[in-house]
Amino acid sequence: MDGTLASLSRREFLGGLAVTTAAGLALRPQLAAAEPPPETTRIRIAKVPAICLAQLYVAEELLRGEGFTDVQYVEMELPQIASSVVKGAIDLSAETVTDLIMELDGGGRIVIVGGLHVGCYELVGTDRIRKISDLKGKTVAVADRGRRAFISSMAVQVGLDPAKDIHWAEKSGEEAIQLLGAGKVDAYLGFPPEPQEMRARRIGHVVVDTAKDRPWAQYFCCMLFSNREFVRRNPIAAKRAIRAVLKADRICAIEPDKAARIIVDRGFTSSYNYALQTMKDVPYGRWREYDPADSIRYYALRLHEAGMIKASPQKIIAEGADWRFLGELKKELKG
Repeated sequence: MDGTLASLSRREFLGGLAVTTAAGLALRPQLAAAEPPPETTRIRIAKVPAICLAQLYVAEELLRGEGFTDVQYVEMELPQIASSVVKGAIDLSAETVTDLIMELDGGGRIVIVGGLHVGCYELVGTDRIRKISDLKGKTVAVADRGRRAFISSMAVQVGLDPAKDIHWAEKSGEEAIQLLGAGKVDAYLGFPPEPQEMRARRIGHVVVDTAKDRPWAQYFCCMLFSNREFVRRNPIAAKRAIRAVLKADRICAIEPDKAARIIVDRGFTSSYNYALQTMKDVPYGRWREYDPADSIRYYALRLHEAGMIKASPQKIIAEGADWRFLGELKKELKG
């Protein structure tokens, strides 16, 4: 099926935008007319193997419609996103909330501007793992500090000390999946398309599905963020970019087949089947339903309990979050 996908034409894409507009995404005309152009016409976004961040990739044409004539997707590994934003190498991206909290705790010059989605992560385990407390004394594969922190936040909630009770293996992707299938690691926290692939290959079973299981299903797992100086110098551009991403989020929610075709045709992933399943598995289109500050508070408290950060949730939010654009867009974008 992948090889037969026709390229998504601009006309098809704009036709899809017409559908989303009809669904209530149109910016009020008077506001659009009154808004000045962006301070910069260049926007750089991280391109990583996490197709759950589809909103960022589907947003390309919407970003051009917001006045960005130079839309760049900079290819990198997932652990490089936060540091690349800190250095100013990219302007806007999304990352695991736990990684962003640790970056802010370490003094990273980033600013969280909104929640993106809940529920993209799944903790997959062998038959030896039936619940989170079973991780005690077991080996967990993790790809980066954000996912290690995510699992640590789960562990402390059930009384485990993640530094002492869990053995960590720095493995990711296909290597981690193979080790899990062979029983050489006990669990792996995967993001799309990894959970979809593991199910297709019948490797392991789901211990925690953050799209369905509480309390994780109540909080953003991934959040939008930017370089602090970029937002300070370019507030109009920042708002326009966030608006494009939120509109793209709605496309992922109401037209999963179109969103899946976009990210395949533009080279963000090779498997249409996994992409489409991701669009259906991840609860897109709900950015209004959750409070991003609550998500930061929840995970910051867990990470503080685990001894992984020193700053309080209040300090993290006060110094590292800016909700003004989100507040404005909630009024401007119809639900």
